[in-house]
Amino acid sequence: MGLSKNHQCYIAVPSHIVNSHLQNMLSSEKKITPLSRKFKLLLTNPRFWIFLVFLFGFVGLWLDFLPFSQNPCSISRELFTESEFWKQPDGLGYRPCLNFSKTGREILKDKTRYLMVVVSGGMNQQRNQIVDAVVIARILEAALVVPIFQVNPIWADESEFSDIFNLDHFKNVLGNDVRIVSSLPSTHVMTRPVEEKRTPLHASPQWIRSHYTRKLRRDGVLLLRGLDSRLSKDLPSDLQKLRCKVTFHALRFNPSILELGNKLTERMRSKGPFLALHLRMEKDVWVRTGCLPGLSHEYDEMINNERKRRPDLLTSRSNITYHERKLAGLCPLNALEVTRLIKALGAPKGARIYWAGGTPFGGKETLQPLTKEFPHFYNKEDLALPGELETFSKKASLMAAIDYIVCENSDVFMPSHGGNMGHAIQGHRAYAGHKKTITPNKRQMLPHFLNSSLSESEFNKIILDLHKDSLGQPDLRKRGRDVTKYPVPECMCNSTTIHSSM
Repeated sequence: MGLSKNHQCYIAVPSHIVNSHLQNMLSSEKKITPLSRKFKLLLTNPRFWIFLVFLFGFVGLWLDFLPFSQNPCSISRELFTESEFWKQPDGLGYRPCLNFSKTGREILKDKTRYLMVVVSGGMNQQRNQIVDAVVIARILEAALVVPIFQVNPIWADESEFSDIFNLDHFKNVLGNDVRIVSSLPSTHVMTRPVEEKRTPLHASPQWIRSHYTRKLRRDGVLLLRGLDSRLSKDLPSDLQKLRCKVTFHALRFNPSILELGNKLTERMRSKGPFLALHLRMEKDVWVRTGCLPGLSHEYDEMINNERKRRPDLLTSRSNITYHERKLAGLCPLNALEVTRLIKALGAPKGARIYWAGGTPFGGKETLQPLTKEFPHFYNKEDLALPGELETFSKKASLMAAIDYIVCENSDVFMPSHGGNMGHAIQGHRAYAGHKKTITPNKRQMLPHFLNSSLSESEFNKIILDLHKDSLGQPDLRKRGRDVTKYPVPECMCNSTTIHSSM
């Protein structure tokens, strides 16, 4: 939060000193003493005035303060902004509140129906699909077989559920909601599961029941693939709460991942608060978003050529140009833009920064705008002791999980681009008490990035104003939004919502 232009600075002087001087000035008697005669002679000496001017000039330079500056509060303003950067938003008293209805807590005892799911994508995509798999199992009143992880063709990661998540914890937490089994029982092992590939986007519970219940009763086993965004974001209250329970309570990382992630967090925090950045600057990100890294003409051409060679990778709208995408806020921020943004928001030069993400396209040299401005800049490879990452380094999902833990536990978090990980961490930090999470307002701020006529102070004020409501404050979930990103009001409540529901 910046100070207003009308802000004034005052020098405090004790009132008894002011009063005594006023009395002396108003006194009608003129008392002349030998000491006052010497002082009068001193005032008429030119050497005294030259010395006084020199003294004031020296003190002004030493304090980096000009006596006739138009902005005498500039030093106080900087200190104010830096201290504000670490200030947490007002959570308005919201806390986790998973009060299921009585019908929503009935234990399902049926042992004849089993749901099998195959999840795909990166770790955070897999996580989202696991959440929806649990909810679909609940809708169908079926037991859920531990989800199968499809090998990712990009990272060739062969991790299984128990390599990433704590399976025993997952089963125990959901014990009263959905029965979780590690494999099909002997009575169903020889059953060929009915594979369903036609689940539409944002399917409702009614659609799920009407299309799958009969098949499940008849065959006993149903197999679903590609659950990403297949289940509606707008579900009955108990199912929304179940989503939150799976996301924030049941899906706990494997103990070895959790231990290392917590160690790296402690190393970052050993010298004070820290900022975590999730930087999306990898080659495949630039290709898929239809954007350009802006490093040089050669690098931009490499991305354009890759996109022409693999048009299927483009996930952003293909009927608009790169510049239109950029101004619409559809492109990741590059290192220079991230630097200018966090500086404008008050990040001190001495801030400790943890950066998560893969190696940027163009190598770590592309991060120079950040490292030059913020020298205390680390990732997991910088913080880990020799050998600590050895068992995780060949599996992208495990490395992503370590980044997730450090980012989730940081004092301030900011993603350079939207995505599954950024959204998941935003929801986790909201559920943990609305910890400060900066959501870049790219669409509104980028025109100001291109305006070279703005002074630094004008630019900073504009950026602060644009983000005053994008710092992790409670944000009510709107229709179509994911409750695991916006857990208020279905999964969190405060005294106001508690009283209004009674």
